[in-house]
Amino acid sequence: MYEATDLNAVEKLFYRPIEAAIRWCDLLSHETQILESAWDNSDRLINIFPQWPCLHARVGKILDAARNQEIPYGAFGITVPPGTPVDPRLLTIRHSDLKRWMLYYHPDQRPSFLFSQTTSDQEAIRHSTFLILQADRDALQIQLKATEAKLQSLTAELKAAGLERDTLRRLAENKQELSDVSRTSFLNVIGALVNIMLGSSQAGRKHSIFDSQASIVDSITGHYGGVPGLSKRSLDEKFAAGRRSLAKANG
Repeated sequence: MYEATDLNAVEKLFYRPIEAAIRWCDLLSHETQILESAWDNSDRLINIFPQWPCLHARVGKILDAARNQEIPYGAFGITVPPGTPVDPRLLTIRHSDLKRWMLYYHPDQRPSFLFSQTTSDQEAIRHSTFLILQADRDALQIQLKATEAKLQSLTAELKAAGLERDTLRRLAENKQELSDVSRTSFLNVIGALVNIMLGSSQAGRKHSIFDSQASIVDSITGHYGGVPGLSKRSLDEKFAAGRRSLAKANG
């Protein structure tokens, strides 16, 4: 039951919006004067008490939070389902709900009627820890996206190399002899692929994650170990021959 004697308490089980705003604005010594006014019309507060502009502003914030279901509310301290119409003069908000709302929507505010000094320090530490963890998570997400982009690039490059490999395999299975022109063409393709993968754009951005021919060979043998024609020795020979052929073609 809501009793008049509760009005003099700094900390209460529940508050009317005006009572919460009075404490939030540190105006408890003027509570009786404020409550005797037409406080139930929040728009009039700025005219009745122009010397305390925060009173009107904070009553408005609390009422707005209740209207938009940011904070549970009720009547005479009993919480009602969200959206239930309640007379503003009877509307109340529980201490615990008000505290949670303050922590989430106004983390820089620590009014003493909601937070003791010890509790305030602990909450500040928890909030600081949360911000640090959030920053670490954001950094990991950025790294993950960069890694995914590199893997997609590598997959595309290996797929392109696989197409050339499949073409050569089909020729071998059909026992067709490569002409000198065809052989030179394939060597040039191999050389071009290797050079592109190891090269950079005019702006200096690397085309791939590989920084040497050996790293390309290691990656291929790591993915396709045991596949005929893709041993380290074979790849080294073909890559070297391809780059020589391409260099010769470019004069």
